Amino acid sequence: MSLLEVSMFSLFTAQFLKIFFIRPMNFYTFFTSGGMPSSHSSFVASLTITVGLKYGFNSDLFAIVTVFALIVTYDASGVRRAVGQQANVLNNLVKHLESKSFSDKQLIKEDLKELIGHTPFEVFAGVLLGAIIALINWFFL
Repeated sequence: MSLLEVSMFSLFTAQFLKIFFIRPMNFYTFFTSGGMPSSHSSFVASLTITVGLKYGFNSDLFAIVTVFALIVTYDASGVRRAVGQQANVLNNLVKHLESKSFSDKQLIKEDLKELIGHTPFEVFAGVLLGAIIALINWFFL
């Protein structure tokens, strides 16, 4: 498989596995962000490992892809997780305000999405999944 095919396979595998980690099981989870494992992390980890195997772990291309992967995984567990936590606080605040004197005014149309980012473990699981898929592809396919 090409670099893009391996990476896309890793992404879709992670998205598919999310279905089984959410209780109750929900097939809609395949189309959402957040959750276990991190598909973003799996996607960039498989790309990074495959580039390293194909072009060398001392190549400039591997260095560039590694920096990109580190930014994506940091964003998945840091910034996007914080956004999800803030959405939770805002949703609770809106519900509290609507139950008080603001019941005649709707502050927001729908709840903000709270499951956006990942825990460090979910990111690690995504990286591990991506690395395993890249290694299986390189050595066995």
